[in-house]
Amino acid sequence: MIAIDGHLPKTLGISRKELKSAAEYFAMRSSRRVRIPFRDIAVVLHGDDDSAAVHAAIMNDPSPTDVITQPYSPMPGEADGIYGEIYVNTDRAAKLGGRKELLLYVAHGMDHLSGADDHCEKDYRAMRRRELGWIASLK
Repeated sequence: MIAIDGHLPKTLGISRKELKSAAEYFAMRSSRRVRIPFRDIAVVLHGDDDSAAVHAAIMNDPSPTDVITQPYSPMPGEADGIYGEIYVNTDRAAKLGGRKELLLYVAHGMDHLSGADDHCEKDYRAMRRRELGWIASLK
């Protein structure tokens, strides 16, 4: 299940329904890649100020950033799979490209939740190609 929480500025040019549909598609593609089901994911939309606070709490970096992922282990009794939150900075998306940038952040978050890593240039390029492909295939 994918939930979209927070304020979605109209200036981004995408509806909440379209964003949820895209997030579900990215989760499905990411799930297929690793053969692990996505179970419960919250996409939390927020601005620069909240991004800085979340970034500090999760990554010990007080600067705002584009997207932060926080995976969780299943609780006792929950099915195995991928659980987590994706914190998406709508202020940054609006400044850098609007709708497409927002979709890239959500795709990137789903990719990270499934274990993809971008700490080296080769892995970063692989993630970016995959995520841009997902966005291009949205209909």
